Amino acid sequence: MKPATALERYLESVKYGSRPLRESPSHPPGVHRRVITISRQAGSGAHVVADELVARLQAGERPGSPPWTVFDRDLVDRVLEDHDLPARLAEFMPEDRVSGIADSVDELFGVRPSSSTLVRKTADTILRLAELGNVVLIGRGANIITRKLDYAFHVRLVGSLERRIRYVQGYLDLSPQAAAHHVREEDLGRKRYVKKYYGKDIDDPLLYHLVVNTDLVPYVEAGRIIAQAVSAHPYASGPGADGAEPAWVPGPVSDGGTR
Repeated sequence: MKPATALERYLESVKYGSRPLRESPSHPPGVHRRVITISRQAGSGAHVVADELVARLQAGERPGSPPWTVFDRDLVDRVLEDHDLPARLAEFMPEDRVSGIADSVDELFGVRPSSSTLVRKTADTILRLAELGNVVLIGRGANIITRKLDYAFHVRLVGSLERRIRYVQGYLDLSPQAAAHHVREEDLGRKRYVKKYYGKDIDDPLLYHLVVNTDLVPYVEAGRIIAQAVSAHPYASGPGADGAEPAWVPGPVSDGGTR
């Protein structure tokens, strides 16, 4: 038998989808496990930082608690399964947006749901994972979607263009030119995605509890700093947001163009 993945272990631990969240004996009403969102510039080491962060947080968990789990690439699969969508739609769910004209034509002829529909379903799944807790959510506007949850902690990772290009060059085995193109396209796509669907500037430091420059802070140290900041955060393990305003619901924001 193939060993269970980290995602499968997490979903089994929290009995994902098997009962209402507040009826779970390991998730008593009014108490929320923590959720961390990481927004990042391309090549700033988000996955290395997230892995270090999760390892440190897991070491401090009580026995029987759900394993801390990172959701990034796995998030798309989770969205498709949650909403009974075909696997082929994964290719239409990058952290960017397609041409508005192509989007409308594809929806009109039934090729796929509109990008706005897929973004809303992604937000639904992000909120469900945040409610379950012990998750690190990377990208896709997760910090904005969960911004009204007082047990969420939001991080932004940044770095100089030169160092990020070098990191991507080694990580993806690309030429310097290809790595530079990749970084610029990823940064631009993520910026468009957040602006289009949430009307926010991804680079606004006021959207985050903590901004870390990974030029100056090594990845392992960044993981330690974030873990320490989360543990010290006054709402990290306090009461939930039952009386708070609803979490953010995405909707397209006109920017006067298609791309």
